[in-house]
Order: sequence, then structure tokens, then C-alpha cells
Amino acid sequence: MNADPTTLPAPHLSPGLDALLDRVAARQRADFGHMASDLKADGSLITACDRWSDATLVEGLAQLYPGEGVLSEEGDKTVPGSDAYWVVDPLDGTTNFAAGIPYWAISLARFEGGIPVLAVLDVPPLRQRIVAIRGQGAWRNCRLLQPPSRQSHPAGCASLCSRSIGVLQKLPNQRFPGKIRLLGVASLNLVSVAMGQTVSALEATPKIWDLAAAWLVLSELGCPIRWLVRSPEAIAAGSDLSTADFPVLAADRPDTLARFMPWAEALVA
Repeated sequence: MNADPTTLPAPHLSPGLDALLDRVAARQRADFGHMASDLKADGSLITACDRWSDATLVEGLAQLYPGEGVLSEEGDKTVPGSDAYWVVDPLDGTTNFAAGIPYWAISLARFEGGIPVLAVLDVPPLRQRIVAIRGQGAWRNCRLLQPPSRQSHPAGCASLCSRSIGVLQKLPNQRFPGKIRLLGVASLNLVSVAMGQTVSALEATPKIWDLAAAWLVLSELGCPIRWLVRSPEAIAAGSDLSTADFPVLAADRPDTLARFMPWAEALVA
């Protein structure tokens, strides 16, 4: 993070973007506990609220930022050709949402030059909104976040996804260096490191919409990231990312990253 974190004012999203996020978050809270789910072709769940949220966000962004393309989980998954574009996960954590577990997120990121420059993670059940701006920092509900490397983490929790937990069997003679947590929301699994809730996060199959916003939050708070197969940076316009995975390990500081690397390497071996 380039600027002095003690002097940064809270960012203000445009009134239109703020209102769009408020509208979608309110609808999701109202629908929570009342939604039946269907299976998508890849085996993941989807609800009518996912579809409504995706369409509303995509249409809203098109009106607010004409000429900027949108890649979204439930819509067009092709990298737009516009100079700036948005990556949207309308409801990350559908399994939690459908099961009545009150933990999910709306994830938005604006890309320029192939990297995220603005990120918003809204957590409707907690009424929390995390905003990151490249080179300026990250905030939660307008309160500046401090890098997790400046904090102590006596609990030593580590976040795994359901597809990465199998690495524990690959290294049976090594003790896993953390207390395992599975939050069920890829974006929030990753951003939990930046928030100081966990010391590391290992994601086996995140898509670009899962990680786009969390990527910038982690970067702005000085959290090292290791792309285990390929980097999502500067993907060519026109690329179809519908089946592209970006396995990743994130940590609160370099020595933590090194400590968890054997499990990350085992994940993709």
C-alpha cells in the first residue's frame, strides 16, 4: 500500500453504485430463508435470487458506466474488450444462502489494464461493506483497515475451501500449521486473511468472479499472494473464463506464506 494509512479518508462510492448495492443487498436479505435452489451444470447451486441479483447488477452497471463491459458469474463470462470492465459475483456463497446459513457476499471489481483498481465486497447479513482502491487502501464500513501483518493472531486460523481440504491427506506426516476454518464463501475465505480473521487461505478452484474483489483487498493490505497454476492478471480480451480456475494461496505475511506452501504445492501436484 503506497499511502500513509493513518491519514487516508474513507472512500465514497458514487451515489448510483452505492444505491445499486443497497438495493441488491436488501433484496437478498428479504429473500434469505425463502429460496429454493437448483443445480447448475457444474454441480453448484443457484437460486432465483442469484439470477435476479446478477441481472440487476449487470443492468445497473451498464447504466452507471456506459461503455464498460461486465463479466458475471450468471451472465457473460467472456473478458470484455473495453478499456475498463467489471467482474461480478452477485451472490457468493449460494450454498450457505440456500441452506439458511447467514454468510454470503456480493463481489464487484472494476478492472483496468488487466488488474482490479476498485473492489467492493458487501456482506448483506452482517451489513458490512468492504471497499478497496488501488494504491489508496481498504476500508470496512468507512473505517480504515490496517495490514494484518501489524496484528497478532494467537488463534492461528487458516481458511480452506471444500476442494482444498483434501491436501491434509497428501501430507499425512506433517502437522497442518493452523486451525482449519471452512467459511463456504470463496471471496470471504480469501479476504478473511486481509481482515486479520485468518492467517492464510487456500482456494483450489476459484473463478475470476470469486477472487476479483478479494485480490485487490489483499494487495492493498500487504498480504502476499501466490498463484499456484496461473495468474489472472492481464487476461486477453475475449477469453472465456467460464471454466478457468485460479488456485491460490494468500497469507498475512511472507513467513506465513512459506509455512503453508507445502500444502499449496500438494494441492496442485
